[in-house]
Amino acid sequence: MDAKGLRAGGRGGRSSGVAGEVWLRAEKEHRDPLTRDRITTTAVALLDEVGIARLTMRGLAERLDVAPPTLYWHVKTKDDVLDLAVDAIFSEVVLPRRTASWAADVRRLALRWRTVMLRHPWSPPLLGRPMIGPNVLARTEFLQSTLVRAGLSGPDLAAATHAIANLTIGAALTESAWQSTALPRDSAYEHIRDQASEYPTLAANHHLDSPDMDAVFARGLDHLLAGLIYKHVI
Repeated sequence: MDAKGLRAGGRGGRSSGVAGEVWLRAEKEHRDPLTRDRITTTAVALLDEVGIARLTMRGLAERLDVAPPTLYWHVKTKDDVLDLAVDAIFSEVVLPRRTASWAADVRRLALRWRTVMLRHPWSPPLLGRPMIGPNVLARTEFLQSTLVRAGLSGPDLAAATHAIANLTIGAALTESAWQSTALPRDSAYEHIRDQASEYPTLAANHHLDSPDMDAVFARGLDHLLAGLIYKHVI
């Protein structure tokens, strides 16, 4: 469904209940003290506690101390809540002050973005949704406008934006998944080491052997930016 169809559904037709739709509907006025901001703040706190799978509209209504119909007046579905929550945590990604180095500015943005996602480990799996909330768009605008300073445009700009975003999201997704499992990294490496004849390169390079993931991500980001710098220079 296109944006026109979503807006029409939000004004009076049956809601399609799709991710991202909440941003195409105006916030409703209501006599109760509940607001979209209060719902969002409470949802983020609840997601930090219980995660996506255990978040329910009834549980959110109870945390807000309102009846479910009151909550549904403001948000139609759990997708609405997740969209609001994801965009809210992006406000924690402080935009870097622009410097003479576009690469340094992108690096700072990506490092801060990953840190925020790890602070809210439920968030990385949701970043494949339509990301059109104001906080997400403001940071995407910063990223793309910074890459434009590097001389990128058109398909190259789109490719660079996706490469940086996918590296950052993927790193946070992998790390948050490891943090939620009971299997230690060193146990995973021992499994690989015991089969070194089958996986000699992985064993020799200590794959999954409790690496400093902050340093690993920063190094990977530097490699990506170095490639963009090289492309720009030549």
